[in-house]
Amino acid sequence: MDVPAAPAMAFKAYKYKEVLVRDYLLADSYAPYAAVLGGILMCKLAYDFTRIISSFNFKGYASLNNMQKIEWNNRGMSTVHAIFITVMSVYLVFFSGMFSDQLDGPVTVRSSSLSSFTLGVSIGYFITDIAMIYWLYPALGGMEYVIHHMLSLMSTMYAMLSGEAHVYIYMGLITETTTPGINLRWFLDVAGMKNSKAYLVNGVAMVVTWLVARIILFMYLFYHMFVHYDQIKKMNTFGYFLVLIAPCIIFVMNVLWFSKILKGLKKTMAKRH
Repeated sequence: MDVPAAPAMAFKAYKYKEVLVRDYLLADSYAPYAAVLGGILMCKLAYDFTRIISSFNFKGYASLNNMQKIEWNNRGMSTVHAIFITVMSVYLVFFSGMFSDQLDGPVTVRSSSLSSFTLGVSIGYFITDIAMIYWLYPALGGMEYVIHHMLSLMSTMYAMLSGEAHVYIYMGLITETTTPGINLRWFLDVAGMKNSKAYLVNGVAMVVTWLVARIILFMYLFYHMFVHYDQIKKMNTFGYFLVLIAPCIIFVMNVLWFSKILKGLKKTMAKRH
């Protein structure tokens, strides 16, 4: 089958990078598991970095109570992971060429050392965050956060171990794009800047990014699943049901959260008027 030049060249460039990463950086078969530990370490470093930077650069940090400080640092940690996984997900889904329809073979079984390693880092984050949520429940989030994180952890872990559904996991992980804005909104609120222009601008940005990353992108994900359903049904039974069920549950949660964000923005704008 003839492959158009642009997708073929993009995929060849990606495969060249993949060979370098696989043969030199990720040559060990235990690399994905090391990535999980690396993700946990990343969380620890990001948590401590947030605490140190905030104590020196934000005067109000010292006046926060112990629980607020923990959540403040936790949100700094989640922001670091969100930036990392968003960059990697966008690259792998849209720019690497690995999931291009112009290539032969089922898209559902395409994976690489780099994509597996990246999933490992994300698994390390989900393990750390779930542990903190459980330990301090419900201070860092209610049952909806537990369900969201458990589904994300289960799906990501399955993809890393099986090599299946990487394309759908990374489409889902792009939703982490909204995390920095959500955290910034909380930071501004705790800092007493709820009536500031920055708070309003951040609220509008949150609505836009949420609509694109968690609503429109999920519609594209469902469309992609519909087009490639003949490949999905050939997956492992557990993976098949996971791919069909997990996105639906998370999408419903995204819509419910989006309605709350819209109500919050309307309330903020009404107060300003």
